[in-house]
Amino acid sequence: MEGALTARDRVGIQDFVLLDETTETAFLSNLKKRFCKDLIYTYIGTLLVSVNPYKQLDIYNKKQMAIYMGVNFFELPPHIYALADNAYHTMLTEFNNHFILISGESGAGKTEASKKILQYYAVSCPSTTLLNTVRDKMLMSNPVLEAFGNAKTLKNDNSSRFGKYMDIQFDSQGDAVGGHILNYLLEKSRVVHQNHGERNFHIFYQLVEGGEDNLLQQMGLERGYQHYSYLTQGQCATVSSINDKNDWKSVKNALQVIDIDEITSNHLFGIIAIVLHLGNIHFDSDNKGHALLNNNAELHWVSNLLGVDAYTLQEGLTFKKIDAHKDQVLSPFTLDHAVYVRDALAKAMYGQTFTWLVNKINDSMENKDSSRKTVIGLLDIYGFEVFYVNSFEQFCINYCNEKLQQLFIQLTLQAEQEEYEAENIEWEPVQFFNNKIICDLVEERHTGIISILDEECLRPGDATDLTFLERLQEKMGSHPHFVTHKLADKMTRKTLERGDFRLLHYAGEVTYCVVGFLDKNNDLLYRNIKDLMCQSKNAIVKECFSTMDPDNRRRPETVATQFKSSLLKLTEILMAKEAWYIRCLKSNESKQPGQFDEALIRHQVKYLGLMEHLRVRRTGFAYRRKYEDFLKRYKPLCPATWPHWRGDPADGVELLAQHLGYLPFEYKMGRTKIFIRHPRTLYATEDAYEKCKHELATKLQAKYKGYRTKGEFKKQKEAATKIETCWRGAQARKEREKREWAVKVIRKFIKGYMTRGQAKVTDNSEYLAFVKQSYLNRLKDNLPKTVLDKTTWLSPPAVLTEPVHLFVLVRHQRYCESHPRKKHSSIFKGKKDSYPQSVAQPFMDTRISISVSNLTDGMIIFHVTCEDSKQKGDVVIQCDHLFELLTKLMVIANKQNAIQVVQGSIKFEIPAGRERAVDFSTGQEPMVYKGNNGHLMVVR
Repeated sequence: MEGALTARDRVGIQDFVLLDETTETAFLSNLKKRFCKDLIYTYIGTLLVSVNPYKQLDIYNKKQMAIYMGVNFFELPPHIYALADNAYHTMLTEFNNHFILISGESGAGKTEASKKILQYYAVSCPSTTLLNTVRDKMLMSNPVLEAFGNAKTLKNDNSSRFGKYMDIQFDSQGDAVGGHILNYLLEKSRVVHQNHGERNFHIFYQLVEGGEDNLLQQMGLERGYQHYSYLTQGQCATVSSINDKNDWKSVKNALQVIDIDEITSNHLFGIIAIVLHLGNIHFDSDNKGHALLNNNAELHWVSNLLGVDAYTLQEGLTFKKIDAHKDQVLSPFTLDHAVYVRDALAKAMYGQTFTWLVNKINDSMENKDSSRKTVIGLLDIYGFEVFYVNSFEQFCINYCNEKLQQLFIQLTLQAEQEEYEAENIEWEPVQFFNNKIICDLVEERHTGIISILDEECLRPGDATDLTFLERLQEKMGSHPHFVTHKLADKMTRKTLERGDFRLLHYAGEVTYCVVGFLDKNNDLLYRNIKDLMCQSKNAIVKECFSTMDPDNRRRPETVATQFKSSLLKLTEILMAKEAWYIRCLKSNESKQPGQFDEALIRHQVKYLGLMEHLRVRRTGFAYRRKYEDFLKRYKPLCPATWPHWRGDPADGVELLAQHLGYLPFEYKMGRTKIFIRHPRTLYATEDAYEKCKHELATKLQAKYKGYRTKGEFKKQKEAATKIETCWRGAQARKEREKREWAVKVIRKFIKGYMTRGQAKVTDNSEYLAFVKQSYLNRLKDNLPKTVLDKTTWLSPPAVLTEPVHLFVLVRHQRYCESHPRKKHSSIFKGKKDSYPQSVAQPFMDTRISISVSNLTDGMIIFHVTCEDSKQKGDVVIQCDHLFELLTKLMVIANKQNAIQVVQGSIKFEIPAGRERAVDFSTGQEPMVYKGNNGHLMVVR
């Protein structure tokens, strides 16, 4: 509620108890305001009101579950998880049993609400391998039960056509250790007949649309619902919101989880096939009007799937066995009677199978531990139904809702009255509609509708639906909540057919057509058919029909009586538990998102008794809290209670109320709680608290920020001092190292200077190297213009006794050796300005050409053109400065093309006219020798 107080100005009021006006208009206005913002949940105290949005909302993920786990009920916005979590933790704390009653019209979202609660417990409860198995079976029981027990109706595409109560069993640690399901009044008549716009149970369509080809072939079925009479009566087998093929896969998977093996599954699907084949069996009549069933293919499939004799089955469908003393007489059926027997067999087989399936699920979820368990029950039962034509099923369903409404009011009033008595607060009577008068009208012994219906079914003679209606008129003609065409006034008579009766339920008027009431209430199956089913080779059919006592001659209880008894047992179960309520509302009839049909919702609010519950919950006081909780929240508003109250909490609350200016009629002090009458008083208190909270927060923030800033400053100061100390130490050590290094360098320099004239030793080696380096650095900027200039060289120091030009030539030679394949003239062209001046005499003879090899052998061959054979001829020389020599010659002679670089061998003439050759190659050691071929061999 504190959360609702804080959020009251955002989107409506989160708890209807806090409405200033408890009127229907204010109620609907608040509901609509929240619905338009996708806030589909609102509280009435601990009751949860849920409006179906007909669209997916992202409020059911694991993150949302985690938010609501272990949180106080009123701390967070209303949610189904909050109710589920508080029921769970209250159960653990008090170690008692609880139940959650989910009610509302068909299509209001009851089944979905039940699923959400189961999913929440599956995630929130402790997890072990065993517990996971139990939770899986609980969750997977849903798709199985929905397939076999749900169907499309005019109001809901997935309407539960049976009532379901599930107990979830928990041990003392809160672990889910088992579960048990009770089912109520499966609508078996839907198996053989559907109104226009409705479907049979989902499983039939799932089998013929999604079943595997080999499975359908084994069962004699064809794919497609259109081949079966029991599936086409409603003329709406295809529904956009239902995917039968996908649902078939889900059901098969779920059957495995709940321990139903493949063989048993095939027997189960075989029963569905038997029902479909039964629906296609057609009878003819003879000239006396007796039913005939000749060689019918559908009959043979039924007999094969049941594993019974076809002739015996045919006899059972067309004749009734009558015991006459020791003999048995066969009495033939009329055509209508044969159809009735066929349909009765289909309904009985499906109904028994559904009960078997529920028992199988219970066996798989059964808790074997005998120690005491606490339970949370989930009651997902059919909602109040009003169709264009309402028959026996709607009568039973609406009677069930009457009983639950009676229980709801009784428990609510009882809980409120007990709290007022416990707190010593005077109880103020609340006006509400007590529907006990309607429950008595239906269930009272001897005079109730069910009793009259049973009498009409049991009495000898020609009892019909119309004779039943006549008996009703005789017995309860003056009842204010009962009317028929005969008993009505002229205006009302226009709205009633002669075969109708009308009941004024707590939810409004409902008109019932009596046609079929007797047959549906009897639900009889002849003994010879039962005996035949006990001989079936289908294990499920045999088990189901063998449980019936074949020797029992007593007439079985009627359907209505069985249902009445089961409801009384359910009421006893629920009365022994703590109650939690979820009221589901339909937002519109067309199932469209975003539409809020105010008239429809007003009707639901009325018949669900929400306004009565609100008035009961208020009973004059909008708010009640334990003294400790109230004082803990609001103590900052009074200087006497802030920051600590040392006395009795009740005295502190009294002091606080007086300080806030509460008038005597605005509140009451109970034994353990304070009761505040008006929401406006509470709102004023909450507003003062919000203002005070901000002021306190500011003061606390200031104190905390000052404390934190001082602490941060102190830490920073200490850190700065440590950093400065370390930095200064590091700087001092660096300075000391630099000085030590400088002293060593200076000492070594002085020592080297003093010994500079001596031979090179360790003490003066660095000094001499420094002197040489200094000289060379100066020399590079003051080189002479020509290589042969020996006069303008810088005077070297005494340690440099080698000629400077040799130093230059050596460096030049090293450079040339590192570039042996490059054409030297191209390298130095335009860069050696001193070359022209370094050559004394030009070499201008045009008859001379020069050949060199491409290796670094230093060999030069001057080819000289000789006019006289007596001349010596060519010249072969070896030169260590080949590049310099040739470059200089080329520059002087200005003949760049006079030199040929030859690879491998060069021919020459010595003396003139006698040709010889030099062969060039590379090797490990340089050498020159005369080869075997007479050539001069040069190895580089």
